[in-house]
Amino acid sequence: MGKVGRAETATDPAPLTMIETVIQLKPREQWRDGVTTESLRREFDQLIQFPGLTNAWVMPIKTRIDMLATGIKTPIGIKIAGPDLEVIEDIGADLEPLLNSIPGTASVYAERVAGGRYVTIDIKRRSAARYGLNISDVQQVITTAVGGMKVGETVEGLERYPINVRYPQDYRDSVVKLQNLPLVTPNGARIALADVADIRYEDGPPMIKTENARPNGWIFVDIQGRDLGSYVEEAQRVVAEQFSLPAGYSITWSGQYEYMERAKERLSIVIPVTIAIIMLLLYFSFRRVGEVAIIMLSLPLAMVGGLWLMYYLNYNFSIAVGVGFIALAGVAVETGVLMLVYLNQAWHAKKLEAQEKAKQLTRQDLIEAVREGAGQRVRPVVMTDLTVIIGLIPIMYGAGTGSEVMQRIAAPMIGGMASALILTLVVIPAIFKLWKLREVQS
Repeated sequence: MGKVGRAETATDPAPLTMIETVIQLKPREQWRDGVTTESLRREFDQLIQFPGLTNAWVMPIKTRIDMLATGIKTPIGIKIAGPDLEVIEDIGADLEPLLNSIPGTASVYAERVAGGRYVTIDIKRRSAARYGLNISDVQQVITTAVGGMKVGETVEGLERYPINVRYPQDYRDSVVKLQNLPLVTPNGARIALADVADIRYEDGPPMIKTENARPNGWIFVDIQGRDLGSYVEEAQRVVAEQFSLPAGYSITWSGQYEYMERAKERLSIVIPVTIAIIMLLLYFSFRRVGEVAIIMLSLPLAMVGGLWLMYYLNYNFSIAVGVGFIALAGVAVETGVLMLVYLNQAWHAKKLEAQEKAKQLTRQDLIEAVREGAGQRVRPVVMTDLTVIIGLIPIMYGAGTGSEVMQRIAAPMIGGMASALILTLVVIPAIFKLWKLREVQS
C-alpha cells in the first residue's frame, strides 16, 4: 500500500512531496532462518534505492503518533526556524553532509521548503474591464474550468458521490493551453484567458510550516546501531564546531530525542523521590539510621547485575530500563530488609543470652549470631529471587507486540536479582558484622 502527498486535514504535518509505503510482512514463522527486523531493514536499504529519495524505515502507527506529537517521523529531527524560507533550505542542504558523516547515520533528508512550482494567474483589471468583465467573472471561470466546482451530488443507495465539473485535462495541462482557455464576455464575444490575465510559472514553497510564529524547515535523520543520546550529543558537537548559523536563525533538536529529554527530566525527579520514599519507609520499619544506611549503601551493588545484563544484551538506557531499575530497587530493598530483620533478631537473642549469663559479648558471639540469622534466611531469599527471575525469563523470549518494551523492563530486574541474591546472602551479613563489632570485645 502507498500514499503520496498529505491528507486533507490540518492535523497532518506531511508535506506534499512525502511518499509513504506500507509493507505488510509475513508471519514470523514463515521468515527465513536468521531473519530479524534489523536484517530486513538492511536488505530493504540495499534493494530499494530511488534517485532523489531517502529511506526511513519506521512503524506506521508509531510514526503517525510521532508526527502528530512533534511532526517528526524519524527518531531524530532538526527544526530550522527563521524569517526566509530560501535561507532555511540552504541551511538544511548544508547540514545534510555534516550529519551524513556522523557514524550511525542511516539517512538524512532536509526538506526543500522553497522548491515548489506554481502556475500564477494574475488578472489584468483594465483588460478585463475593457471586455465588460470584473474580477469575480474571470475567477469563476478559472475556478470552474481549472480547479473544478461541485455542482451536485448523486445518491447510490447509502453512498454519496459529489459531481464536479471542469475542463478535460487536455485543455489545462500546460501554461499555453491555460492561456487559450475560452471566455465569453457579456456581449457574447469569445476571448482567450490570456487576453485578461497574465499566466506564468513561479517558484514558491510547497508547504509552509510554522512553530512559535516562525517559518520552519525540518531535517529528518534516521539512525542505526547507536542510541539517541550519544548520537545527538555528537551531532550537536559537530554542528556547533563546523557550522555557523546566520543571524536570526535557530535550530531545535526534536523527534524521539525530544521525548527522551522530557523523560530524563521526569526521571531526575522520580528517582530521587523514589529513593527518599524507600529511606523513609526503612526508617519507619527499623527506627534507626544505621540499618537504613546498611541497605541504602549496599543498594548500588544490586544494580550491578542489571547493568551487566544490559551490556550483554546491548540494550541502551531508556524509559523502560529506568522503570526496570526502579522496580529492582524496591525488590532488592525488600530482600535486604528480610535479611536484616533476622540478623537483628539473632543478635538480640545473643544479647539476652549474655545478660542472663552476665558475660560480655565477644567477636565469636557476633559471628554465631550472623551465621544463625543469615542461615535462617537462605532458603526464603533464594526462593524470592529465583521466583522473580524465573517469572521474568519468558518475557525475554517473547516476540509479540510490546515485547521490546517489556524486555527492557525485565532485563534490569533479572540481572539485578542475580546480584541482589549475592548481596543479600553475603554482603549485608558482612556489613552487619562490621557495624556491630563496636559492641563486642575483641
